[in-house]
Amino acid sequence: MRIDAHHHLWDLTRRDQPWMDGPWADPIRRSYALSDLAPQLTAHGVDGTVLVQSSSSYEETAELLAVAAGEGPVRGVVGWADLTDAGLPDTLAKPPAGLVGIRHQVQDEPDPDWLGRPDVRRGLGALAAVGLVYDLLVTPRELPAAQRAVADLPELAFVLDHAAKPAVAHGDWQPWADAVAALGRLPNVSCKLSGLVTEADWTAWRPQQILPYARHVLDVFGPDRVMFGSDWPVCTLAADYEDVLALAESATGHLTAGERAAVFGETAGRVYGIGA
Repeated sequence: MRIDAHHHLWDLTRRDQPWMDGPWADPIRRSYALSDLAPQLTAHGVDGTVLVQSSSSYEETAELLAVAAGEGPVRGVVGWADLTDAGLPDTLAKPPAGLVGIRHQVQDEPDPDWLGRPDVRRGLGALAAVGLVYDLLVTPRELPAAQRAVADLPELAFVLDHAAKPAVAHGDWQPWADAVAALGRLPNVSCKLSGLVTEADWTAWRPQQILPYARHVLDVFGPDRVMFGSDWPVCTLAADYEDVLALAESATGHLTAGERAAVFGETAGRVYGIGA
């Protein structure tokens, strides 16, 4: 089963997306439905997807779960929950069908050690107790706190989104490379091969600028803990679906067939507990 482990959908007639905070987002400032993505999935042989939250909203999460419950390729939803809510264990006591994980925009928190807060750690523990995954949306600034959280909560499965967003456009390598390598040494975290194209120069990127970052991820996590994600439609700021997929295929071209199968489906299936 070929899985796209990271894409979004949103309806701007229902709610704004606060992260669209400037003219840079104008090319994607419209609503996106599953019907917009489906032709890309069919054209490229993608059998299933993981649909990921884009706003800090229980209402949005409920809408995404409704999409997953219908006919179509969505096999699981990474939704949003307030990790600082003392009532979260009760809220998640019986996770709804289709909910496979939780994500929060940690990158937007003023405190780089937000993941170390006692109330956040309590919330992460609540996820572990019911078998949900936690998606880490962080930048290099928050990687030290992410590493400590992953190390301190071995019972919780983490997934690093977008390889922690290295500054590809500026050619920055350190401290990102060492911090990602340190994270990769912890067995309870996987990494998405996603989002790198939008960290590059949107109008002038070349594969050779991005591939070293992708291959570093593969080296430090290993194919069994790396999963492909398109980050559609955000990726379209810099590249179309076909280009993003081709970039991931190029990055994994040196792997065995079995290792590529892990990156393009088996890792996501195992980590999120989704299948055919």
